[in-house]
Amino acid sequence: MLLLAPMSRIELHIAAEGITLPAPAAPVAAYVPTVLVGNLLYISGQISFAADGALMLGKIGAERDLAWGVAAAERCGLMLVAQIKAALGDLDRVERIVKLGAFVASTADFTDHPKVANGASELMVRIFGEAGRHARSAVGVPALPLDASVEIDAIVAVRP
Repeated sequence: MLLLAPMSRIELHIAAEGITLPAPAAPVAAYVPTVLVGNLLYISGQISFAADGALMLGKIGAERDLAWGVAAAERCGLMLVAQIKAALGDLDRVERIVKLGAFVASTADFTDHPKVANGASELMVRIFGEAGRHARSAVGVPALPLDASVEIDAIVAVRP
């Protein structure tokens, strides 16, 4: 008989919210997805993959609108949580989401980068509660790897 490990408090909360974490993405270049230094977990930039695994492509303000950007940022947030789970094994070890860095592929005249980044920020609070509130930067860039719409990296404080 196969015994499964019990779900953590955060995983039970995620399931109750109807949230499904994707499989953590493998690196596509010469880097690792996460690095744990002391009690800080640094997570490499995660790009936007839709629920079906397709890359969410295109510039916000051109072929994509604000709603697309918000959804892409939320998908980046889900991938960040998947990477946290893969690195720590237990999401209850998250003490605090310290900082998110959001990069939005956008036109030069698009200025709602913070609204796009809210897709990931609000997800962190939805999953981790007060521990999900974080510092953040949100910037526009002319292009992202693989023509992704959004890329977000993170710093997370963890319990031993």
